[in-house]
Amino acid sequence: MTASASVEAIAGPGGATRLPVLRSQAPLVLRRTPSAVYLVGGAAGPIGGDELDLRIAVGAGAFLRLRTAAASIALPGLDGRESVLRVSVTVAAGGRLEYLPEPLVVSAGARHATLVSAALAEGASLVLRDELLLGRHGEAGGSARTVLQVTYAGRSLLRQSLSVSGTDPVALGPAMLAGHRAVGSLLLAGEGADPGTDVTGGDAADRATPERAVMRLAGPGILLTALAGDAVTLRRRLRPGAVSGGRGPRAVLGGQGPRAV
Repeated sequence: MTASASVEAIAGPGGATRLPVLRSQAPLVLRRTPSAVYLVGGAAGPIGGDELDLRIAVGAGAFLRLRTAAASIALPGLDGRESVLRVSVTVAAGGRLEYLPEPLVVSAGARHATLVSAALAEGASLVLRDELLLGRHGEAGGSARTVLQVTYAGRSLLRQSLSVSGTDPVALGPAMLAGHRAVGSLLLAGEGADPGTDVTGGDAADRATPERAVMRLAGPGILLTALAGDAVTLRRRLRPGAVSGGRGPRAVLGGQGPRAV
């Protein structure tokens, strides 16, 4: 299956966010709510062989929070092909995007790739969460790869990739997942992600263990990465503590979303 969806947010009068473009194609179905735009699965999957394309554009001074209604489950196809989700993001100066999907569960035998490319103008900001769970209950899980490329003001800010498999001893070994089945990251990039940001978060045990790491980028950005045995623990380890700055990344902790008209 090949499908695409796109959403564009622009600043409207009175601080409202307008959505002049909200285009869906099953299984990528976009639905607006007062607090966020939700990506609702219009069919099972992704299934091996699917080619899915999601485009997100945030205009100058606009704010968009994009979530998914539930976790997605990558399923194997009949021919063993890989399913691919490509996410293309642009955020203009003064704009802000919070892309906060629920976890992707890679079922046994599935092969999936998530490829994210984001271009931020100077003064833009981005909060991006990515969570991966190998297998449903009782499953070892299939294979997955993620690629994240972010530029800020025309300069490269972050380029990283991860490839894991529930049946690969190397992926499960101490150099990668260290026996965990959940892995994820939280990127705070652009305006508000200053070097003084406090992202310790979690309880004392979380801060003291090697399952959670913080990397300050060579530019306005901070990347949190974490490992866990389950999705609930992973989410807790990816939650930042206190964040400074007016319209900075504190909104990832909750709060008022855009008023869409």
